[in-house]
Amino acid sequence: MIAAARAVLLTAALTHVLHDGYSDALYVLLPLWATEFHLTLTGVGVLKAVYTAGMALSQIPAGILAERWGERRLLWMGTAVTALGYLAVATTASGMLSLVGFLLVAGLGSGVQHPLASSLVSRAYETGPRRAALGTYNFAGDLGKIAAPAAVALAATVAGWRAASAGYALLGLGGALLIALVLRRLDAGTVDVATRDMQPGRSGWGIRDGRGFQALSAVGMIDTATRTALLTFLPFLLLAKGLTVAGVGLALAVLFAGGAAGKFVCGLVAERVGIARTVILTELATALGIATIALSPLGVALGVLLPLGVALNGTSSVLYASVADLVAPERRARAYGLYYTLVVGASAAAPLVYGALGDAVGILASLLVTSAVVLLTVPLCLVLRRALAPAEGSRMPA
Repeated sequence: MIAAARAVLLTAALTHVLHDGYSDALYVLLPLWATEFHLTLTGVGVLKAVYTAGMALSQIPAGILAERWGERRLLWMGTAVTALGYLAVATTASGMLSLVGFLLVAGLGSGVQHPLASSLVSRAYETGPRRAALGTYNFAGDLGKIAAPAAVALAATVAGWRAASAGYALLGLGGALLIALVLRRLDAGTVDVATRDMQPGRSGWGIRDGRGFQALSAVGMIDTATRTALLTFLPFLLLAKGLTVAGVGLALAVLFAGGAAGKFVCGLVAERVGIARTVILTELATALGIATIALSPLGVALGVLLPLGVALNGTSSVLYASVADLVAPERRARAYGLYYTLVVGASAAAPLVYGALGDAVGILASLLVTSAVVLLTVPLCLVLRRALAPAEGSRMPA
């Protein structure tokens, strides 16, 4: 039983690596597309927003369909669709319109990953260390964030962005096949027909604390929008400060390495000081870090990337693991779908808003506004603290 749960966790983690790699490799590709296809910052924002919007649109349907079809089928099919979208970009993209279409398809495929993999891990560890398992799954995504941008940047420098994109697409197709085979062997991600048919009229999202879920979602939306806006336009800022394309890829890898460390650091801090206090600390650090990068010369900006990554990505691990504390187990897949739709929807809007702002007043001012918006999470965390008090109390050592 323990071995099976670990195998499910490993499969979900590898899926997360692959999909987060697809999402964050875009941060390296966007400046290259902007140069080749003569895009404005608003156009760059549209491309990132389209991919993210595709992810947002497919999350709730994926969570609901998983209750009828199981997670396994949807998970491997979504992975294959994302890979095919990337392959189409690599082989046939010729301008803004084709990029929009292919990225939308890729995003729709990738949207199934978060709610379904989270549901798989939650079920596998229903009576075990679920928060630790979800934290491990969430941490795995940062490995993709570290490796994919650096690898794609290096490959694009050597062989061009089309070859780099095609290579990652083929890797994704192999990953989709592996997901299907492993989950089938484990008999994981299937529908429990007996449980499903016992409650044929059951509906709703399964949210136990509406106000707490709203606060959690709002904090997640601001946090994710901030991260997406920074990552979308940070390469342009670093290029303007004199960094090369390969250097941008490495800089993003450093930032994501800090984020990977933040998954563990923030988890440990949350166990000691509480979830809400941890989120307040990380969001304040994020605001300060973004402002420092925007206003500092290149050397200082690069030096801030690692600690900024700890705060920037570490927050999400604390938030994601808290969703399960606020919803009923039998509706967890669709509740995760709802949560991820809200936060990914905010992520989709962020590049559009901050891209238009950057075209109007410059990247520097746009990033300073991003830094200020982060501070809105502080009052929301006070509401979240009350909602999570019972769950936190149950985890306190005797």
